[in-house]
Amino acid sequence: MKFGTPLRYPGGKGKLTDFIKLVFVQNDLLGGEYLEPYAGGSGIALNLLMDGYVSKIHLNDLNSAVYAFWYSVINHPDELCQRIADVNISVEEWKKQKLVHSNPSQFSILDLGFSTFFLNRTNRSGILLAGVIGGKEQNGNWKIDARFNRDDLITRIEKIALMRDQVIVYNLDSAVLIDDVIPTLPLKTLIYLDPPYYVKGKGLYQNHYAHDDHKNIADLVKTKITHPWIVSYDHAPEIMEMYIGCTAIEYGINYSAQKRYTGAEVMFFNKDLIVPDIKNPSSLKLA
Repeated sequence: MKFGTPLRYPGGKGKLTDFIKLVFVQNDLLGGEYLEPYAGGSGIALNLLMDGYVSKIHLNDLNSAVYAFWYSVINHPDELCQRIADVNISVEEWKKQKLVHSNPSQFSILDLGFSTFFLNRTNRSGILLAGVIGGKEQNGNWKIDARFNRDDLITRIEKIALMRDQVIVYNLDSAVLIDDVIPTLPLKTLIYLDPPYYVKGKGLYQNHYAHDDHKNIADLVKTKITHPWIVSYDHAPEIMEMYIGCTAIEYGINYSAQKRYTGAEVMFFNKDLIVPDIKNPSSLKLA
């Protein structure tokens, strides 16, 4: 069963959930732990937790706004849900939340977490730096509240909060996470890295990478992580070169950033991991 993350996320990998579940089954990882150094919407992690495949999930995001949201879900769920229930979904409110997002040091972590949520649900494609759905004049085909079903979203957050003891959130650079956190985790932990896209990352994420950043992470993954790991990327020759020699699957996945399209993706695996014999991981549907 799929559990919907409260966040909309460009390139969200929720469609890979059933493939990752199969990885857990075939590699005797059931009941273990799961870590995402680039958590974003955390769709896979939440599905694994809600469906009992893992005992604990670790969510990391360097983006302070995204981290603030997940921190608020785990540490201030009642206050967060009350704000969602009470907020007036309007362009004026959108402007207020943009101000919070632009000046995080002047507000509390709960303020920032709610701002992240509000902008994510009212901006085009959930991109925090994008414009409001329907435009500031609200003369578009869709209006600002088109993706803001507050009752359903509150229910999602409440379900996560019930399992808060099984969720750990971090606000670390992924390189620091690899060096300092991952070595302390049980060996029965799957690490799934979904770094910012190589080609279009600058237009989608606040914390995008330059070429050398991608190369540095690839080197760390291959030399420092001794746990089972998976890395997914947009398909680019430069990325293929960085992970040369690793088992790889190339496939297509549907995106909805501004307009729907199918992008070429690639997934890499560490050498000891049993890779399910699936042509397209994003299309797998377990019974």
